[in-house]
Amino acid sequence: MKSYERMIKTLKFEKVDRPPRDLWALPGISMDRADEMEMVKKRFPMDIGYPSCDRPRMPYERGNPGEKGTYVDEWDCVWEAKERGVVGEVKQYPLDDWSKLKNFKPPYETLNFNMDPVNKFVATTDTFVMGACVARPFERMQFLRGPENLYLDIGYGTKELYQLCEMMHDFERKNAEIWAKSDVHAIAFMDDWGSQRSLLISPEMWRELFKPLYNDYVDIAHSQGKYIFMHSDGYIMDIYEDLIEMGVDAINSQLFCMDIEEIGRRFKGRITFWGEIDRQNILPFGKVEEVKNAVKRVKKALWNGNGGIIAQCEWGINNSRENIEAVFEEWENV
Repeated sequence: MKSYERMIKTLKFEKVDRPPRDLWALPGISMDRADEMEMVKKRFPMDIGYPSCDRPRMPYERGNPGEKGTYVDEWDCVWEAKERGVVGEVKQYPLDDWSKLKNFKPPYETLNFNMDPVNKFVATTDTFVMGACVARPFERMQFLRGPENLYLDIGYGTKELYQLCEMMHDFERKNAEIWAKSDVHAIAFMDDWGSQRSLLISPEMWRELFKPLYNDYVDIAHSQGKYIFMHSDGYIMDIYEDLIEMGVDAINSQLFCMDIEEIGRRFKGRITFWGEIDRQNILPFGKVEEVKNAVKRVKKALWNGNGGIIAQCEWGINNSRENIEAVFEEWENV
């Protein structure tokens, strides 16, 4: 079975020969352990392909996200990484004071990129091709305002928050429309919504402020015949039902922050689970057998042979190659 066919059947909850494979890696893996990455992908070919495009850089962008130190992104947010190979955190916020909003504009120039290399990639691979992450509204507003400021804005219903949200969402919609009109098979959006034990805001507030934004991205993708995937870290069981209702095709979430068996009882066969395996404890610190047992747990709760799950994990800079290989080894046993 070819990768594209395997993915489509998985998303349609049809019988497949095995779950499709997908591997994410922090920058440090491709920077310093590229040979190990190649070995894993040669042994376990991936079913999802990720094309790249050359977007225009903003005049103030500088630095390298994978290197130790600071870099400035396309929204003028200043990031700081304490070690090589990780993304780091935003430390300087362009809109830390609302007085700066009147002169602020999203980086529309970065949307003037050439999609030809992306379409060529699609035409020359038999993998299922995932386009760019088209939106991360909650996180982007944190990067612009600072987390503490943003939580206060949400709590108090600050009028400037809604102005910023509308401005940012206009940019994100345009980005989604560009990718949805390309030849990729799916596009994705993301926001980290969970702490270890709960949502970061109430489900009711999430539905009021952010669900309408995500609905737009889903509608844009589906209007062009694309699948749409979402990623969120943390405990997000409280909004699974909303994601299903919106029409999200696949969700990447930290299953081990939640009750995996309860997730299976309530949601198996209703949304595709795009991984994952515990990257907080088991992948970095566990033994190979513990990794395999973690896969067995996910398999027992979410897999029945009729699609609905993707064998995905994330390779952190302190994870051994053996543990990553163990994930895919165990998924072979279905």
